[in-house]
Amino acid sequence: MTYRNPAPTVDIIIELVDRPHRPIVLIERHNLPLGWAIPGGFVDYGEAVEVAARREAEEEMGLQVELVEQFLVYSDPSRDPRQHTISIVFLATATGEPKAGDDAKNVGVFESWRVPSDLCFDHDRILQDYWRYRHYGIRPRLG
Repeated sequence: MTYRNPAPTVDIIIELVDRPHRPIVLIERHNLPLGWAIPGGFVDYGEAVEVAARREAEEEMGLQVELVEQFLVYSDPSRDPRQHTISIVFLATATGEPKAGDDAKNVGVFESWRVPSDLCFDHDRILQDYWRYRHYGIRPRLG
């Protein structure tokens, strides 16, 4: 019997705590699907998800992050057009100047009122859940 399992990924919502309004960092993707995205990527075999989150932040933006909490898991089979993925989303903080690296074409720093509309995957939903949590303390409902 052959098993087909979703691929584990991480996404990291990074607040820059050394700037007014604690804006978040998004990357503009260099590879398909194109558009803006929450930084993140695939978890390597044998790697803990926390380690993957820190590694992806370093590779994509050159930032050392402090993971604050595990936010939620997003697993809609259609969330990634390439394949079925499950994303463990972390909230993190960092300081400094992010710089595009790895598969990031560009890096942007955004307040809630300036987030681009051309977000990849299900990142619009994730960010809506995040802003509601950050501004009102309301956690997303499961399902």
